[in-house]
Amino acid sequence: MAVEGGMKCVKYLMFIFNFLFWISGIALIVVGILVQTKMNGTLHITSVAASGAPIVIIIVGVVINFVAFFGCCGAWKENYCMVTTFAVLLLLIFIVEIAAAIAGYVFKDQIRGVFEKSFNATMQHYNTSDNARNIDSLQEQFHCCGSAYYTDWFPRKVPDSCCKVPAHDCGSNVTAVNIYQEGCVNVINDWLKNNIVIVAGVALGIALFQLLGIIFACVLMKGIRSGYEVM
Repeated sequence: MAVEGGMKCVKYLMFIFNFLFWISGIALIVVGILVQTKMNGTLHITSVAASGAPIVIIIVGVVINFVAFFGCCGAWKENYCMVTTFAVLLLLIFIVEIAAAIAGYVFKDQIRGVFEKSFNATMQHYNTSDNARNIDSLQEQFHCCGSAYYTDWFPRKVPDSCCKVPAHDCGSNVTAVNIYQEGCVNVINDWLKNNIVIVAGVALGIALFQLLGIIFACVLMKGIRSGYEVM
């Protein structure tokens, strides 16, 4: 009787887990779409790696929704095949995430190069209204000017968004008092480094959450296979 109660508890815990897992999948899809829109609207992306990252996030979100479906249905119907499929797929996702984390660490130094190339390409097309608006937004938000240094704008006129106190035609007065000196690539690269700990913490939490789901699935699989009544 105690075993039946335990299996019933695992069944409902797994159902709740998959509901939360499904919500996380929806969240990833939304984040991926927002990041893709932001990247395409802010920078002239020329790198496949940079432009593909948000697409990967969207695909992972779709896959998570697909996997959560198997988990929810398998737990509710106590279907051994569906629960097994859920456990295998979740394990594969877990392995892919570990591989992605390792790849991200190995290629982390290339992020600066990709961003610098994209930023410079966007600067070259600054005269178009969209690029001007996007560059201005970055420079105002991060208090920076140009790619590596404010002189990157020479011989063109320094945009007013480089001014510490933005005003019409303030970019004509190129002085240290009036213009931000540091380039946006360095500033944003430092910002990414400072926030990488938060990203790593969130990723670790998701990985542990998935590991918990795998454990629930394995326990429920054992209970179903052994013929325990969990209704």
